[in-house]
Amino acid sequence: MAKDTVLTPKTVTKPKVEKPRLYKVLLHNDDYTPREFVTIVLKVVFRMSEETGYRVMMTAHKFGSAVVVVCTREIAETKVTEAMDLAKEAGMPLLFTAEPEE
Repeated sequence: MAKDTVLTPKTVTKPKVEKPRLYKVLLHNDDYTPREFVTIVLKVVFRMSEETGYRVMMTAHKFGSAVVVVCTREIAETKVTEAMDLAKEAGMPLLFTAEPEE
């Protein structure tokens, strides 16, 4: 007598991988840093074109702050540090911050 073997497939559970939380880098307006310098920092650190850098700088000028880029936390923090270091070297009070995106 042969017994019938019943094969039941194993259920494979895939771990749910959450997307990393994104952070936005903000440029804050001040009344001291020259517009040209802000545009240069945006070009050098954030690889923006002259036109895009100017638009971001003017947005911060008009509204107090502007979102420069949205990226992972590590990249955001690195970019903020690079931009702030350039400003510090030039003796400018230019401020960039990173915060979680809602």
